[in-house]
Amino acid sequence: MPQRTTLVYGSSSPVEEGHRFNRPDPLQHFKFYHGGYDIGDKHYWASAAFTGVHGYAIAGAWMLCGLGFGIFLAVKHFGGGSPSSPDRDVNRSDNHYFLLFLLVICFSFLAIIATGFAMAANQTSLKRTKNLKETIMGAGGDARKSIRRVMDALTSIEDLLVPYDSRTVLRLNVTTHRLRKEYNTIKRFVRKNGHTIDIAIQTLYISHLVLASINLALLVAAVVLLLLHWHPGLVMVIFLCWILVTLFWVLTGVDFFIHTLAKDTCSAIDGFMQKPQNNSLSSILPCMDSLYADKIRVGIGSTIHNFITELNLKIKELYGRLFFKMKEHNDFFGVEMVCDPFSGAPNYSYVPESCSKNAIQIGDLPNVLSKFTCYNQDLTKVCIGEGKFIPRSSYNEVQAYSQSIQNMLNVFTDLQNLTECEIVKNTFSDIALHQCPPIKGSYRFLWASMLALSTSTVGLVLLWVVKAYQENGKSFSRCSFRVQV
Repeated sequence: MPQRTTLVYGSSSPVEEGHRFNRPDPLQHFKFYHGGYDIGDKHYWASAAFTGVHGYAIAGAWMLCGLGFGIFLAVKHFGGGSPSSPDRDVNRSDNHYFLLFLLVICFSFLAIIATGFAMAANQTSLKRTKNLKETIMGAGGDARKSIRRVMDALTSIEDLLVPYDSRTVLRLNVTTHRLRKEYNTIKRFVRKNGHTIDIAIQTLYISHLVLASINLALLVAAVVLLLLHWHPGLVMVIFLCWILVTLFWVLTGVDFFIHTLAKDTCSAIDGFMQKPQNNSLSSILPCMDSLYADKIRVGIGSTIHNFITELNLKIKELYGRLFFKMKEHNDFFGVEMVCDPFSGAPNYSYVPESCSKNAIQIGDLPNVLSKFTCYNQDLTKVCIGEGKFIPRSSYNEVQAYSQSIQNMLNVFTDLQNLTECEIVKNTFSDIALHQCPPIKGSYRFLWASMLALSTSTVGLVLLWVVKAYQENGKSFSRCSFRVQV
């Protein structure tokens, strides 16, 4: 029998040779990170997260200003500061109250509109991120199923060839072990990271939804308190909104980081389409190493091609020698007796449509040869006289090899997809063409909405502070703008 070929399957090193970044890395004392997209590198994550520094910095500055302002008010209160005197020009005061109230209402509407946009963008981002996650996890599941089918086929081949070819069985066993490692790698990724990604998606979504909902409630409460002129309640709303604005700015920075991550990922996917190996995405859905992929396809193709060629030569030889004994079975034999679905050297491409209609499938060969097999212990004259010239031991061996080859042909498409990384390429191609543009757009819109919400709420809170200071110590009738003197 021809020499068998060993399968080799492995993951490439997650190092991308494409676009390099130039970002400050907080984990390296803010030295610049010059590496590429690598989801397994903490320095990449730190440098990407730092792109949202504008939001984090403003949040910190806003909180410090709040603390300073709170300390100032406390010192002034306990230091015996007196409220403003009410004996001012009433008309001038009323005009100021009314103008400031109009500004508060305008900024309140702006904040409400920005909140609505943020909630809509949050919902859209959730939907598109879930679709992206399901696409990647689905590709992982498809890859696992393909590997499982190939592993099952190899295991059945091992069982068939144990009595005849121990060297091939050993090689197949090594190949099955390597495939099982890749299978377990993808399985661990789907189980572990699938749950982690779900938590991250839900946390980001719920954070936006909860803060936006609280903001709407506080906006309504503040307007009501302004109309009722209840100064302690307004101060409490200002305190809560000050904290809320801090969180808004933090989320604004996080949203910009997520938008940056989405852009980086889509760029990496584009790079993956150009060169699947040497790309960190291969740690998510590993592809067969390109150094071995061609050898595997050519090796398996040449092995099966040579086996069938040799088998057909043997049958032709027997047909010529024993023509007079089996001419009544002439329909079973022709120039192309056993289908060879592989082209010749050097590529040995798999082209099953090249087989003629009358060719025998390799898996059907035992059924054909059974008519010419002597099932006695030895090849007797009676068997030969009946045209049964194939010994039972030879028939069993041919059956084992033909069934092994048929099992391999049954999963050869899966094997070819694995060696050519078709599952991953098709998945990332779909993501690059149909999912990347909308998901980048949704996170850019979410960031812009949060930026508008944070900015408008800052202006609104400052107006509330001025309004609270303006009304401090003064007397109003309910739902009026006129000071009661």
